[in-house]
Amino acid sequence: MALNKVLLIGNVGRDPEIRHLEGGASVASFSLATTERFKDRSGETREITEWHNIVAWRQLADLAGRFIKKGSQIYVEGRIRSRSWDDASGQKRYITEILADSIQLLGRRDDTLPREGAWDESAGTPRQTEPKTPTTKPTATPASQPAPQSEQFVSSDDLISDGPDDLPF
Repeated sequence: MALNKVLLIGNVGRDPEIRHLEGGASVASFSLATTERFKDRSGETREITEWHNIVAWRQLADLAGRFIKKGSQIYVEGRIRSRSWDDASGQKRYITEILADSIQLLGRRDDTLPREGAWDESAGTPRQTEPKTPTTKPTATPASQPAPQSEQFVSSDDLISDGPDDLPF
């Protein structure tokens, strides 16, 4: 069994570069900074910043080009890919990238972009989020009727149970 999964929250270091390939597919690439803060032995706060190369394909790339800008705070789920190539001078080059499976906007330092929104490449469409301000005044729900449930996303971790079940294996 193998697992290649990356979860990152950070700030975008440069606007996404969008390319359109001959077959019609779009690809976006941009950098993402993640910063770890800690106190050293002397009690001083230290920071270590890691830079990640993010690559998004198809609809996810198109949405990244429209909504992600330098400074945006985002959440990225994806997988690691390392590759190599020969540059124009014949020098062998290496790069490690994060292939994004989903991206969620968390905020922006200057708050000029929407703060909510998520895209999932497997679905190919934006996930719907609740509006920040209700458009209609909520009404009281009678005690005999259950309250409406908000949309929930189930992860594979929610399906794992340590308790007994009725499966024969």
